[in-house]
Amino acid sequence: MGDSDAVGAFTRRRRATFAAGRVASLQPMNGRSAAVCQSSATADTSTDIGSEKKRDCHRTQESLLTSTSGYNNYRGILNWCVVMLVLSNARLFLENLLRYGVLVDPIQVVSLFLNDPYSWPAACLVIGRFIIKTPAAPLCLSTQGSFSELVGFLVHCINMAIMLTFPAAVVLLVPSVTPVGGAFVLGIYTILFLKLYSYKDVNMWCRELSTAKAKKLARSLSCPSPQYFNRGDRKVCYPGNLTIRDMYYFVFAPTLCYELNFPRSPGIRMSFLLRRLFEMVRKHLMSASWMIPIIQSSMKPLEVPNHLLWLMFFYWFFHSSMNFTAELLRFGDRQFYQDWWNSETVTYFWQNWNIPVHKWCLRHFYKPLLRSGFSKIVSQSAVFFLSAFFHEYLVSVPLRMFRLWAFTGMMAQLPLAWFVGRFLRGNYGNAAVWMSIIIGQPFAVLMYVHDYYVLHYRQEAD
Repeated sequence: MGDSDAVGAFTRRRRATFAAGRVASLQPMNGRSAAVCQSSATADTSTDIGSEKKRDCHRTQESLLTSTSGYNNYRGILNWCVVMLVLSNARLFLENLLRYGVLVDPIQVVSLFLNDPYSWPAACLVIGRFIIKTPAAPLCLSTQGSFSELVGFLVHCINMAIMLTFPAAVVLLVPSVTPVGGAFVLGIYTILFLKLYSYKDVNMWCRELSTAKAKKLARSLSCPSPQYFNRGDRKVCYPGNLTIRDMYYFVFAPTLCYELNFPRSPGIRMSFLLRRLFEMVRKHLMSASWMIPIIQSSMKPLEVPNHLLWLMFFYWFFHSSMNFTAELLRFGDRQFYQDWWNSETVTYFWQNWNIPVHKWCLRHFYKPLLRSGFSKIVSQSAVFFLSAFFHEYLVSVPLRMFRLWAFTGMMAQLPLAWFVGRFLRGNYGNAAVWMSIIIGQPFAVLMYVHDYYVLHYRQEAD
């Protein structure tokens, strides 16, 4: 009994000691124990919340295809469209290849430009222009002082008028000129017309500047010889630019606006050059293997897919051909087009799908009209009128028939631009622009094709 009482007393004392220690741990010591305890609890709580957030799998966000998501990387979808386009046209390509064979016939291509193999009026016009008349411009300008400013202006006007009327008369009066050959010749002469107009304007500006500062001429304005600056670039200044070499470079450069010193690329990249050449050949093979069978098998000329031809021509000319020429001449400014496919207004489309023509119109026609006191509406209408004239000139004269479809279509862009800019915005405006491209331009082309078909082949069909 004594031993058991002793053991019980020891056990009770041990329990009392543990209880006292537990109570002491809960009481504040020097005013810090409660804070420490609270911070420990808070830390445990935050740790639990952080671990819970790590395990969360949802947050507020938009779907990628929603316009407000800010996502814009659609390269995979673009590649998918290209793959689907290739696969969908592979069957048609193979079918045409098996049915018609290889349609790339050099004789057929030459026959588009020549009716008579012994008569080459179109080629003679182009060769004569480049060899005889083109070098005359810098030589005439270099003889300043030999005749007055008025006489020089009259000579320039006569030369520009002959550039538009003489080839048109040859195309209209010489039966051996084909429509394709006539369009090619008139296109070359139109480009040279715009180039020489710019060449005259820029040299006139330089001459006026040098005359106004005759008493304070610096060498940068008066030196007739070329100078060499950083990286060995050849820099010229007026009148040192009045040379045949400078004129020929401007004639072949992919631009319509003249400058004394064009931006130049460091060198010629052969890989870039070969890629552009491959693209030009590939586009020709695609048009020959795909479009020609459709045209030959169609019962009516209205079934020609000219919108696709227009898109192929745009890529072939504005991207492949002009980049090829720019790389060959080391021409630095390669902005031949901008994102016209995103146009939300008709005005934006015409400002960005053909940058060389837009720069020429802005620099040599639109701004001079504004400086002369004309309003913006009148100046814009004048620009569209000039564009409508050249569109009709390049279509009606080679076809030897005047229907004014191209002229009317271009002038109709003015009310269309006002309507789209006033009432349509965003995607609706872009859809309206695409509708005008898909329906408007092909409709004018089809009207010319229809009239030409009726005029020349109706009796044969009957």
